[in-house]
Amino acid sequence: MTDARWLDPEERQAWLALLAVTTLLPGNLDGALQRQGRLTLFDYHVLAMLSEAEDRSLPMSELASRTYSSLSRLSHVVKKLEQRGWVARRQSSEDARVTTAVLTGEGFAAIEQMAPGHVGSVRQAVFDGLDHRDVADLERIGKKIVQQLEPSSWVLREPRINS
Repeated sequence: MTDARWLDPEERQAWLALLAVTTLLPGNLDGALQRQGRLTLFDYHVLAMLSEAEDRSLPMSELASRTYSSLSRLSHVVKKLEQRGWVARRQSSEDARVTTAVLTGEGFAAIEQMAPGHVGSVRQAVFDGLDHRDVADLERIGKKIVQQLEPSSWVLREPRINS
């Protein structure tokens, strides 16, 4: 016998639900973005993080943190976005060892154009079926899981935006 801590029936059902979400949601949102702008969800996320940053720029290491990716994966995607004219890489004026990703005007215009459709897809896929309490629970639970996976995560440091 093993010393495994097996999931109880309630944990198993929660795990299967989470697994289904993590499997189905990216493909659903990727599909909508592919039709709209030939982007993946990750590509869009990179553009979105840059669009929300001060001066629309971030050091590559910070952008990797905000997009939960490795520097090599991020570098590959930034190169693809550079080829479209949406992102530029620049040497930091404060530290020559630091490379900064900058959202171009063309990139900002592209994300501005895609954002309404993307938000509509997110709303339809996730939020239309939830009430305010569900949304608060989703945030609370998601942050707890992220805390276990990535304790220094940007999402845990980001202040909540109240509207």
